[in-house]
Amino acid sequence: MSLRLKFFKSMKAVFLAMSLVVGLPVMAGTVPPVAGIATNAVAVTVTNFQSVFIMPASPKEGRDPFFPSSTRPYQSAVLANTPAADLNPNLLVMQGISGMPPNRLVVINKHTFAKGDYAEVSTSQGRIHIHCLEINANSVVIEANGQRHELRYEEKQ
Repeated sequence: MSLRLKFFKSMKAVFLAMSLVVGLPVMAGTVPPVAGIATNAVAVTVTNFQSVFIMPASPKEGRDPFFPSSTRPYQSAVLANTPAADLNPNLLVMQGISGMPPNRLVVINKHTFAKGDYAEVSTSQGRIHIHCLEINANSVVIEANGQRHELRYEEKQ
């Protein structure tokens, strides 16, 4: 065995002992503060930021960086800004209820909802954004276009 290898093997035990003596109090957070030493540390306040994405209403406000010639963002912005018309309740059909009372599910226009779910469903007049508020034994209370509606389940005969 070479002299260098013997030296490193003997130093391994010394290094392990030193790291335990110095490292354990630091990891445990029990290192006593040194009195009389001023620090120049600045108090840091962490702020959580939330990203906000605004769809442009025209090409002047912005464009899609991946599809610059696309007009899709501007079409959806125009549709989103139009006032919601009165919803025809016949467009939404409750197709079934399943589950026990605390965990019920309801199917509306081929889309499954639990209490509190938000989703868009397809209708003959386009897509409608729905919020499922309450699921009862034979009915469901939803909010669509800012209006509350109660849909009743009617079994087919």
